[in-house]
Formats: sequence, C-alpha cells, structure tokens
Amino acid sequence: MKDLISPSIHDVTQAILADYDHGRPIDKLDIFNQPDSKVIYELIGELTRIAYPGFVKDKAYRLYDVKNNLSTVIEDIAFRLNKQIAIALRYGKAEDEVELAKTREQSQQITLEFLRRIPKVREYLATDVEAVFDGDPAAESADEIIFAYPGLYAITIFRYAHILYELQVPVIPRIMTELAHSKTGIDINPGATIGKYFMIDHGTGIVIGETTEIGDHVKVYQGVTLGALSTSGGRKLWAKKRHPTIEDYVTIYSGASILGGDTVIGKGAVIGGNVFLTKSIAPGTKVSVKNQELRFDQDHKELHETDSDAAWFYVI
Repeated sequence: MKDLISPSIHDVTQAILADYDHGRPIDKLDIFNQPDSKVIYELIGELTRIAYPGFVKDKAYRLYDVKNNLSTVIEDIAFRLNKQIAIALRYGKAEDEVELAKTREQSQQITLEFLRRIPKVREYLATDVEAVFDGDPAAESADEIIFAYPGLYAITIFRYAHILYELQVPVIPRIMTELAHSKTGIDINPGATIGKYFMIDHGTGIVIGETTEIGDHVKVYQGVTLGALSTSGGRKLWAKKRHPTIEDYVTIYSGASILGGDTVIGKGAVIGGNVFLTKSIAPGTKVSVKNQELRFDQDHKELHETDSDAAWFYVI
C-alpha cells in the first residue's frame, strides 16, 4: 500500500502552525498565563469538603482530628486559589514589574476576603439543605440530599463562584459554574443573586441568567428558564438588567420560562408548568396554562376530551 501521509505530513503541519499567527483569540499559545481548569476543578472538590466536612474525604484519609485535616485543606485552597486569581487578574495585561506586584497583592487580598466569606456561604447552604428536605417528600434525610442531590451540588458551587464574581475575579467563576452545569444540567450564571432557602428539585435543564435576582424560600423545578427577553443587542446589553426578579416564597414549576429584566414575580406567586411570561405578576398570583388541547384517536376516529376548567401544575 502506498504511503500517503509521510510525504505530506511536514507541509500539512507547517500550514496548521502558520494558522496560529493571525492574532485571533483562538490563536493564543501562552498556556501558562491562563487559568488552569484542572486546578480550579480540584479546588471545587476541596471547597466542597469545607462546605460539608463530614461527607467528603480524600483517598488518604488517615487522621484522628478532622479539623486539623481541614486546616491543611484551607491552606491549600489559599495557596492555589491565590495563584489562579493572580493569573486571571493579569490576563491580557502588560507584564511590567510594577503591575505584576500590584496584581500579586490584589490576588492575596481577594483570596483572604473569599476565605472570610466561607462561613456565610455555609450559613446559606444549611438553609438550602433545609429547604429541600422540607419541600421534597422523596428526601429521606439531609444526608441523602448532601450526598446525592444535583441541585444542591449546583447551588454549592454557585455560592462559592458568586463570591469571586462579586470580588470581580475574571473567568474563574464561570469555569466553576460550568463544571456544575456539565455535571448536573443546571446552568446558573455566577452573577445571579440567590437568597436563602433555595430549593432546586430534579434540576435538569434549569437556566438562571446573570442579572437574575431571587429572594428567599424560592422553589424551582426542572426545565425552568429565568432568561433575557432578547439578546439581539449583544454587547450593548452588558451590565444592564436583562433577567427577571423573583421575590420571596415563589414556586416555579417545570418547563416555565420567565424572561426580561423588567419582569418581577411578586412574593408568594405560583407559576405553573410550561407557562411563558414576559410581564410582571402581582404577589400571591397563581399562573397556569388552562385547558391544554389533547387529541385522541380510537379506531381511526378522533375523540375530544371532556372540557374542564381545572388549572393544573406539573411536578414530579
């Protein structure tokens, strides 16, 4: 058989390498001055241990005092997170010594502030576990929720990522929440604001946009979108309120879409399954899809469902 690759591989390789010389964002070659996704994923694992110390352990867990071990984990987080934040802060900037020194100091300040806020994160997470246990009759215990519920995993990573977002760390918060997205199908932008006692049930397909504001005691079921009404404006919409506000004690059932930065769902409202909303709802309102039209065939003859005025909400 004739060898086709050997005579051509050099020219093909040179053509590919030359394609990196166009100066586009995809052409960057400096891999050591980019945040390291692998390190960030490892940090997420350690942060999960800090959140739930009795539920996560490493492979070499040989110790008498768990708190001593956690001290080591916290120091490791500080060391590695500081490095990743420093890289993210100087991303795309000139490499002069004065700016590098400022970046190093800034990254240390951010790292310390992040660590100081962890007790507040754990305070919120404790309420999230409570909300799921109170709201899901299938949950046998708080332990089961911490071990196995994808919604809690997604909100745990979000709550850590949101701190870094508030501290204006580039790139890293989004890498964190996209790991949760890839594992759970739950897409929460780190810029969203979410109050205490937040319950995600099932979770698959949930999308929560960057400028979404969610109050306390809110329940969200699978397939819900809290999104922008239109993205046709592109970068012109940056830093503008594009996503809805959900007030306290709201329940949003599966498949509902609530869109727009001016859309406010009032306190205690209930949004039924598959509802599509682009306007505000008054507190205490129940919104549902009325009389979905179903078609039945029997022996090649179309039958019609008996008419009913019952509103319904869909939840598993």
